[in-house]
Amino acid sequence: MNVSYKWLTEYVDLEGITPDELAEKMSRTGIEIEGVDYPSEGLKKIVVGHAVEVVDHPDSNHLHICQVDVGEEVLQIVCGAPNIAAGQKVIVALPGSRITGNKKIKKGKMRGVVSNGMICSLEELGYTDHVVPKKYAEGIYVLPNEAVPGEEVFSYLSMDDAILDMSITPNRADALSMRGTAYEVGAIYNKKVTFPELDYVEDPSEDIKQDMQVSVENPADTPIYSIQIIKDVTVKESPLWLQTKLMNAGIRPVNNIVDITNYILLEYGQPLHAFDYDKLGSKEIYVRRAKAEEKIVTLDEEERTLSPENIVITNGEKPIALAGVMGGLDSHITDETVTVALEAALFDPISIRKTAKALNLRSESSARFEKGINLATVQEAGKQAAAWMAELAGGRIVSGIAEARSVEAKDVTVSITLEKINHALGTELSEDEVTSIFDQLGFDASISNGTFAVIIPPRRWDIAIEADLIEEVARIYGYDNLPSTLPISASHPGYLNEKQRLTRHTKHFLEGSGLSQAISYVLTTPEKAAAFSMRESDRIQLEMPMSEDHSTLRMSLLSGLLDDLSYNIAHHNQNVALYENGRVFYTSSEQTLPIEEEHVAGALTGSLQQADWQGKEQRIDFFVIKGILEEMFAAYGLVEPITFVQRTDLPLLHPGRTAAIMLGDEMIGFAGQLHPSVAKERDLKETYVFEFNFQAIVNAEKHATIYQPVPKYPGMSRDIALMVDETVSNKQIVEVIKENGGKYLTAVHLFDVYQGENIETGKKSLAYTLSYLNPTATLVEEEVSKAFDKVQSALVEQVQAEIR
Repeated sequence: MNVSYKWLTEYVDLEGITPDELAEKMSRTGIEIEGVDYPSEGLKKIVVGHAVEVVDHPDSNHLHICQVDVGEEVLQIVCGAPNIAAGQKVIVALPGSRITGNKKIKKGKMRGVVSNGMICSLEELGYTDHVVPKKYAEGIYVLPNEAVPGEEVFSYLSMDDAILDMSITPNRADALSMRGTAYEVGAIYNKKVTFPELDYVEDPSEDIKQDMQVSVENPADTPIYSIQIIKDVTVKESPLWLQTKLMNAGIRPVNNIVDITNYILLEYGQPLHAFDYDKLGSKEIYVRRAKAEEKIVTLDEEERTLSPENIVITNGEKPIALAGVMGGLDSHITDETVTVALEAALFDPISIRKTAKALNLRSESSARFEKGINLATVQEAGKQAAAWMAELAGGRIVSGIAEARSVEAKDVTVSITLEKINHALGTELSEDEVTSIFDQLGFDASISNGTFAVIIPPRRWDIAIEADLIEEVARIYGYDNLPSTLPISASHPGYLNEKQRLTRHTKHFLEGSGLSQAISYVLTTPEKAAAFSMRESDRIQLEMPMSEDHSTLRMSLLSGLLDDLSYNIAHHNQNVALYENGRVFYTSSEQTLPIEEEHVAGALTGSLQQADWQGKEQRIDFFVIKGILEEMFAAYGLVEPITFVQRTDLPLLHPGRTAAIMLGDEMIGFAGQLHPSVAKERDLKETYVFEFNFQAIVNAEKHATIYQPVPKYPGMSRDIALMVDETVSNKQIVEVIKENGGKYLTAVHLFDVYQGENIETGKKSLAYTLSYLNPTATLVEEEVSKAFDKVQSALVEQVQAEIR
């Protein structure tokens, strides 16, 4: 909201307080001032001129040669404005002057004729085109006859003012008016606020009951609705003081009747609407909800289709205005209007907001109805407007007000203790100091036994609870004056809990293994949400999704990772390894809220290591991801073993290259190759994936971490090569070796697998290294040989191995 400093001084004495100082003080007490604009800043040598003579330019069909009296001399100025005429008082930029945009005006010639200056329009003084009166939109602005030639023009146009750009938050709608701002400034500086007395005189010869009746369908929609009748008005241009106040506030002057309603809007914060009484078509106003598909043509000449959520003003039959938003075209004020029906009302803010939003008709009026208005001044604002119409338009106010009212403005009493104020603010204010603050705010306050009973006037409808009073005390006392203290609490060293520690380890390990972290949407399509799910569950869908692609909560992380993989492949990135740590969602008939479960998943395709001079390319296969997972699980220190068991019943995975991840006897995840048909659908090549329930890892029992010294005794190793049936797994062989390897066996490493030439069909050759170590003594050859022989015998007996 733009606030005029000069207008403000009409209500509050600001002597000795500059606009910049006022802006700084207001910003520090709760209402931010985004800037202070001085309209005349940068302009100079711009004066009032009197057009003595105007003749057409001999070499132009639109230029005029003007003789303009500027006080001490008469200047010849060439002007192209279509509305220039002799006898007018105009705005003149003298030679050497500066107009908007820091443009300098010089003496010159136009079509061979000397021009000593420039006759200006309002735009050339910095006014935007949307506030310039339509009458002068295409030409120069004409000043009133009382303007004195040669005097600076700024005082006539109120450009010697300062405009404060206030940023009003929704909770301080009381400041969306000059009177509300005056109360705020008065409270800040402890100044008395005074307003001119209302000079309201009715014509007793006529009663409004003969001209108008008012009724409302629902008092909740329209708690207050009143109409006044002003007869014998003359619609004309507003006086300059009224026009300049509106233009400085960012509102275009229209005519004296409309300008008065806008002036009252700015002064009181009370939206008003003026109807042409003779165009209403009846002597009745009925306020109701619109009917479905009902039509109205608004002031912007647009036909609007209404709905039952819109409140409309009707003449008993058809709509004549959209309540609180915009009037109807058929009943608006024109130059022929002689009788005005003046509306002052209070409407339901929610309905006004919905109407303005649905019809894209945001306005100064709708904004104030949405945020709230002062109940105590609804009728006063209407009377003030009627009084101005009588004075500026020569009208007569018909006796009485046609009104429908279901609410009355009442003071509100809020109680608070001095102790609570001081405790909340960290202050040591006395009773007298707090009482003085309430007095500055214009609140009556009494105290008994340390408790204040504060009477809040209707103009501050934002104050209703103790916290509101504490905020008011803090604002007026000064935020800068509040003591700065640090909270006192015991010092606790920071640490990661078990889940955080494991999460960090998992991320570091996977990134160290060559995978990059991805973050996917938790919302996806119903089909993708159910894919790769590890348990039975219904889909959890949003009631009002943004789109079908984001309508269902995921039950697996892999769908999102595969989308990321497809995106990378489509952008010619052939080697991709991604992982994600996030939540999946299941539902159960026993629970009202979804079950959230922490998972870790990965998707890899291409090569994990490129070929270079140091080594060969390492293509990703099942054993690569199995190796990554085995190393990671080993670092967790789980008590129960992690094993990989072949599975052929997972439909989206390759039946021969897939394993379930088992924690003890419980399946917590899976790892394997994406089924070729699924990969083809997503335009992927050979792709491997894994996913496991990370929460199960967090909850699982773990070994205590025990650090041991590096062994000082040497170890020994033995290699063994054996031929077995191709159906025998490495897991089976390793289990046999570990069961029979003796107490000094520390590691079993598979270093070669071979099938092909010189190997019988249906067989495979495997080679292992067995490592032995005695941490307390040097191993003896006989001890190792005895243990190694036992392993060989067990392999022959249990897996029918042929030792090579």
